Amino acid sequence: MRRRRLLQAGLAVAGSAFGAAGGAQFTAPQPPALTRGSRIAALAPGTWLDQSDPLLDQLSQHCAAEGWELLRPPGLHQRWHWFAGTDAHRHAALQQAWLDPRVDALFYVGAGWGSARVLEAGWRCPASPRWCVGFSDCSALLLAQWAAGSVGGVHGWFGRDAAAWQRLVALLQHRPVAPLQGFPVQGGVARGPLVVSNLTIATSLIGTPWLPPLKGAILVLEDTGEAPYRIDRQLTQWRSSGLLDGVAGIGLGRFSWAEDDVLTGDFSMEEILLERLAPLGVPLVRNLPVGHGRPNLALPLGPQAELDGRSGQLRLLSA
Repeated sequence: MRRRRLLQAGLAVAGSAFGAAGGAQFTAPQPPALTRGSRIAALAPGTWLDQSDPLLDQLSQHCAAEGWELLRPPGLHQRWHWFAGTDAHRHAALQQAWLDPRVDALFYVGAGWGSARVLEAGWRCPASPRWCVGFSDCSALLLAQWAAGSVGGVHGWFGRDAAAWQRLVALLQHRPVAPLQGFPVQGGVARGPLVVSNLTIATSLIGTPWLPPLKGAILVLEDTGEAPYRIDRQLTQWRSSGLLDGVAGIGLGRFSWAEDDVLTGDFSMEEILLERLAPLGVPLVRNLPVGHGRPNLALPLGPQAELDGRSGQLRLLSA
């Protein structure tokens, strides 16, 4: 993935949550619903934020319309090379916001690259429920949260798409949301807890304690800026490592790449995704409205969901 392009495009379970058999079980309570007066901390765990970017002002307005207050911690616009402050600074900011009882949710407003370095710096997610919203590079923090047994991570964004924002608001208020519609590829119906991530970021966590078990889960993946051959390389690693053994179903969001990344005779992106994943024999759906681009519709990590490989629909059974 390309660091700055990702950031601009965003504008683009071990522990008690797992049963003895090793499959993920959604047992922990959700965080309290956000209500008028709720306070939300904006955090940049990866690439630095341009102070001229209108995202934070727009997000403040969106929050104010819901009666929420968006907090901008000191140092939010720090810069250390391509990061939003040093690893120690970003780690401290995340810890302070997470542990502050006056903060009701965390919005990861930066992307790019750097969240995994916060984990490396020593961040250990408490198992208590916590609303944490982000995607792209911030998938590392969402995956680590679910791996720790904490519910409340939401893969989504806060940009200019009204429908995406209203869906996110509904999730944070414990209101039902519509199913997502994709294109059916391989039939059958899968039920299990959702695990949603950027593929490249999840691949970078293989071999660490921050990638949760996937047995029994519905796995939803997306990516951007990666050529089909690099997606092939990553999925081959997933297959060879056994990570996909026992996965209940797979949903594919958007995968985008540069035109000159594909040469005559190459696999297309769709071809390589299906060639690598269809042999698993589980329900498979592509073209879900998830990931870089619009709309990027929010999905929580952990709640039980149903993926219908016949109709192409992904719906939450609990949220």
